[in-house]
Parts: sequence; structure tokens; C-alpha cells
Amino acid sequence: MQFVEDHIATAVSHDIPVWDVDPYDVEILKNPVPFYAELRERGAFVYIPRYAMLACGRFDETREVFSDWERFVSSRGVGLIDFSVAKPWRAPSIVLEVDPPYHTRTRTVIARALSPRAVSELKDSFAAEAEKLVDELLEIGEFDAVGDLSEAFPVKVFPAAVGLQEINKRALVDYGAVGFNALGPDNELRRTGWAKASEIVPWITAQCKREALLPAGFGATIYAAADAGEITEEEAGMLVRSLLSAGVDTTVTGIGNTIWCLAENPGEFEKLKADPKLARPAFEEALRYTSPVHSFCRTASLDTAVNGIAIPKDTKILCVLGSANLDERKWQRANRYEIERKPVGHLALGVGIHGCVGQNVARAEAEAVFTVIAKKVGAIELVDAPTWRPNNAIHALDSMRVRFLKH
Repeated sequence: MQFVEDHIATAVSHDIPVWDVDPYDVEILKNPVPFYAELRERGAFVYIPRYAMLACGRFDETREVFSDWERFVSSRGVGLIDFSVAKPWRAPSIVLEVDPPYHTRTRTVIARALSPRAVSELKDSFAAEAEKLVDELLEIGEFDAVGDLSEAFPVKVFPAAVGLQEINKRALVDYGAVGFNALGPDNELRRTGWAKASEIVPWITAQCKREALLPAGFGATIYAAADAGEITEEEAGMLVRSLLSAGVDTTVTGIGNTIWCLAENPGEFEKLKADPKLARPAFEEALRYTSPVHSFCRTASLDTAVNGIAIPKDTKILCVLGSANLDERKWQRANRYEIERKPVGHLALGVGIHGCVGQNVARAEAEAVFTVIAKKVGAIELVDAPTWRPNNAIHALDSMRVRFLKH
């Protein structure tokens, strides 16, 4: 048995095209769309010899692999490392990196904490904070849409909703980046992330303890489940940690990417201004169009087949969600950002039992921000060309200087 990047190497199959490409090349991570297009063109699956794994980027096959938890498991890691043969850098997420029945128990607890009712109670505070922030940015005029908006807003409202008493913006944003970079190969991005982890992780862990949290909030609801015997005290802390790793970074990325989409497509922004109720659809379409989480892995738990293509047991498969969400077989004019589109079924927030448990929170935050922008901002102008921050699993902006013009 051979191992590559701490997973079991998959042998070449004559049924699957071989493509000598590195999906984690920095230039591809900065501008992945050409890679996505060629991946779809080459076939339903390709074999990537550098990592001895398969990759899929067409919608139907990607959705099947990504959603069928019985044949393609998450418990062996959603990155390149196979937890059955190698130790992960930290204890696996007990929501993202487990399967039923364990997953059912932990997800039930975290879903209760993030219930529609709990999120609904936060909408007024989200709206008030969004209005305050947008007013400040209008007065400033020119600013960095990443640091001053897409990072600033979620870090202001979400950790507070969890119950954190101490807010460290940089640590919260970097923690997500560290975790997502860890899903890739042993490259410079992952090594740089690990170097930061020694400082960030202890701080995050401390903030997730019961005594560090306010007696109200998502965290308190999770610890109440521990008191009821549904989970252990340790598991409660790990679930709160999961909120901070997935609940900040992806929302930051989604809001920033939506600002970029609206700035690049002023005609679509005019539609949003004319009808602020398109705030959530504008965000939803940006999720499809830019896929903040560009890829996750699954591992075949048995010998199986997808679309007639044989996939051996233990195969590590890179599900390229960003490519699937731009598949012309699924979406008309897939390469265009259209806020009146209804991209039902996109894969940006997962699907099936591993659909993002906090997606209703992310949507509520984004709706608050873009409703206020629609009502108060007359135009969004790019001051400089935006720069993208390469990450082994996240497609995020690093900086984007913009100018908000008043109505």
C-alpha cells in the first residue's frame, strides 16, 4: 500500500483521464476559473498523479460524491489527509469530519443552537450594526472592502451571538484560514498556517470554554445540551470551536465576494438598488458564482461507481465545488453573475447531511448588509484591482479598495 500526502494512493484507471495539474498551485488558487473550465472539459473525473487522487468538477458527479455520506465519507478527512492512516493536525471537527450516527447527535445540538427562531431574534441587531457600519463607510468614502467591511461586520456580530466576551478580529479570521489551508497538501500555505496555529489555537480554545462565554447565546445553548447529557463537556467546547472556524471565515468571504460581484457588475447593482429585497438573492448568486469554499474532499468507503466510472475503495476524491457551481450543464449563462437568478441547489454551502449548519446565520448577516447598501449606496467603485488570497480550500479576497458613493 502506497501513501501520498498522508492518504492511500489511488492507482491510475484506463477509464479516467490523467491530468498532470496541481489544483493547489498559487496562481490557480488566485484565479481558478480557467482550471475549473478545463476540469469539466476533461471529463466527469480526472486522475491527478501529483496527489494520486481523483477530482471531479461537473455538477452531477460532484453533487453525488459530495452528498452520499455512506459511499463517500467525511470521517476520513475532508482534506487530503486520510484520518484512518494519519493523525490530523488537531482533533477532527465533530460536525464536519464525522458521519452518522455520531454526526446526527452533534449536528442536532448545533442545529438547535442555530435554529431559525434563534437567528430571527438577531435580525434587528444585525440590521442596526449593518446600518451603523455602512454609514461610517459612506463618510469615509474610500476603504478596503475586505478589512473594513467583509471582515469587520461578521466579526462584530457573530462571535457576540455565540457569546464570546473577548473579540480578537485577526485571530478569528486567521483561525478559519489556518483550518482551511490545513485541508491541502504540505505546501507553503499549509506550513505558514501551522506556524500561526501555535498562537491562535490556544486563544480560540480558551474562548470556547463555558466560563469564557456569556450566559446567553449560541454557546450557552450548546453547553445546555452537555448539562442534559446529550453531549460531553469536551464535545460542547469542540462544537463552539466549530462555530468559530466555519461561522466567520466563510461569511467574511461570501460578503467580500458579493461586494466584488456588484462592483464588477454595476447593472446588477442597479437592480439591487431598485429592489432591496434582492439582497439575499444577490448574496446567494455570489455564493454560486465565486464559491467561497472552492473544494472539499471525500473518501470512498467501498468499491463503487459514479456515472459508470469505477471508483475503488479508499480513493481520495477532490470535489471541486467552484467548478460544479459554474457548470453550464446545470446553469444557463453559468459564467455570468445575475442576481435575479434562483441558484437553487448550488453547492457553495454543502448539500445533504453536511450542508452548512450555520447557513441561515450567514444569510441573515448578508441580507442585513446588502439591504442597507441597496438603500444607502448609490454606486460601488473599484479604486484598484482587487487581490485574491490563495488558500487550499477558500476562494477569498485579500484586499479590495472601493469607494461608496451616496445616493
